Amino acid sequence: MTDDDMKNKPDSYWREQLTPEQYRVLREKGTEAPGTGEFVNKSADGMYRCAACGQELFSSDTQFESTLPGLQGWPAFYAEAAKGRVELHKDNAMGMQRTEITCARCGSHLGHLFENDPSVKDKGGMHYCVNSCALKFEPKKA
Repeated sequence: MTDDDMKNKPDSYWREQLTPEQYRVLREKGTEAPGTGEFVNKSADGMYRCAACGQELFSSDTQFESTLPGLQGWPAFYAEAAKGRVELHKDNAMGMQRTEITCARCGSHLGHLFENDPSVKDKGGMHYCVNSCALKFEPKKA
């Protein structure tokens, strides 16, 4: 199935595939409450995939705990698993200028990208702030 096919799936398809919370976040651009998601704290080595389509998005090797006030409580990554896995979009909702991140394969909302995070200044300062319910974790095979 091509990426265009995934991006053009009807709303009814996503309602069948996702939980109500995942649908709210991934398809309606919602946000989980901080500190409530399953992947807030790094649990193991492995790969985080899109909960909607399964595309590899972020490696646990790039996960970190942000120290920025207002950005704590969601999984944070300083890089994508591979270039082009995430698409960036201007987001001026809620009276702020932010950069929305979506899955490049299916178009699902993942969270937002913030720059200049001092927690990862030595790694470029990028902070992909992601909703846990937008992710599925695949542990690294021994």
